[in-house]
Amino acid sequence: MQITPSQPSTAEAILDAFDAAGFRRTRPREAIARRLAEYSTSGDDFATDDLWQQLQRANPNLGRATLFRAIDVLVDLGVLDRIDLADGTHRYRVCSRGHHHHLICTNCRRIQEIDVCLPEDALAAAAAAAGFSVERHSLELYGLCEQCRTREYAPAP
Repeated sequence: MQITPSQPSTAEAILDAFDAAGFRRTRPREAIARRLAEYSTSGDDFATDDLWQQLQRANPNLGRATLFRAIDVLVDLGVLDRIDLADGTHRYRVCSRGHHHHLICTNCRRIQEIDVCLPEDALAAAAAAAGFSVERHSLELYGLCEQCRTREYAPAP
């Protein structure tokens, strides 16, 4: 199940995704869904450890393994994007639209969604030449965002 493109994810839609994956509704999953819906509304990305610490404040019994399993399931379902950063760490974003890719600032770690993609025929040709069958793909572009470029190249006072 994937959240409808261009529509923010609601806690109920995220809980429906858990249902579709065969996970029952529990208080910890409801807390996770509510917080992810907030991330969807704000457009913010997050690290799993940060999310766990936030959830722990209100839900001290929430197990770390429960959260990590939930995140993995939601990534597999296409509800969350896992974004690998240039330094080897990763962050997550709630998918609020269909197929898209990301621009990632290597300085401030800002992540921006973009609608640019490689042509399907180019992807198919590259895969066929290697005897490969593509199931899905992701394109991450790394560089400096406008704010970081402006700060980096601004004249010293």
